[in-house]
Amino acid sequence: MTGTAILVGCAELPSGDGDDDAVVPALESLGFSVSWAAWDSDADFAAADVVILRATWDYPARRESFLSWCESVPSLCNPAAVVRWNTDKSYLVELLDAGLAVVPTTLVAPGDPARVPSSDFVVKPSVGAGSRGAARFAAGADASAHLAALHAEGHTALIQPYQSSVDTSGELALVYLGGIYSHAFSKSAMLGSTMDASGLYLSEKLAPAAPPADAVALAEDVLDAASALLGILRAELLYARVDLVRGADGKPLLLELELTEPSLGFRQTDPEAATRFASAVRQQLA
Repeated sequence: MTGTAILVGCAELPSGDGDDDAVVPALESLGFSVSWAAWDSDADFAAADVVILRATWDYPARRESFLSWCESVPSLCNPAAVVRWNTDKSYLVELLDAGLAVVPTTLVAPGDPARVPSSDFVVKPSVGAGSRGAARFAAGADASAHLAALHAEGHTALIQPYQSSVDTSGELALVYLGGIYSHAFSKSAMLGSTMDASGLYLSEKLAPAAPPADAVALAEDVLDAASALLGILRAELLYARVDLVRGADGKPLLLELELTEPSLGFRQTDPEAATRFASAVRQQLA
């Protein structure tokens, strides 16, 4: 027996959303005893050999409690320090400052004046999941009411120019396991989508994809830069999902770097991806 593994969901999705169904038998085939538990349940997380965040999508409403729980789990993947950094989208500004090709991002804290782009733009909370709280505005529109609502909830807001390529080609998600590229899938535009029955995320259309060379090159640069900012090796990340869009010039831009609890598109890729994931879990234990 390799050890015990707990996949972590939340009260609304204690066994995930189905994307990880293939992961359980893959882990079991490599000798793991696998179970699911909500992060705020009474499961004995400290006794597990590895605890893997998978569908903890209720954390935005109580992020500090969630981070305190993460810091109490000794064998958490990805580690608590990574989770703290990645669950606040202000990391995008850090990556911008590091010279990465990132969708231009402005932070607006409560009480700060807001400068909006001259084109269509998006306003979203810096702490959020599943596009909740995100809204698109036309060029020159007044977004003050939405900003005020986000600030009233204690959020810092992000303002980004809307990338029109999302309307035609959506987003491209590149998945890395143990720091190594595994697979990719496309995601349709989420703004305007309907909420899933759990109320935790917007439904989206996913499809397998073959990433072009410029997208892979940017994803590799993003992972290297993020690892440097975090002071870790890429191999220390059990999983990473790099979400890209095309800018007005046709070049790829980073929209988000998901290192905490992203769907990894196992239902949109080859069956061996779940085995690659299980192997990466064993690597983390080593």
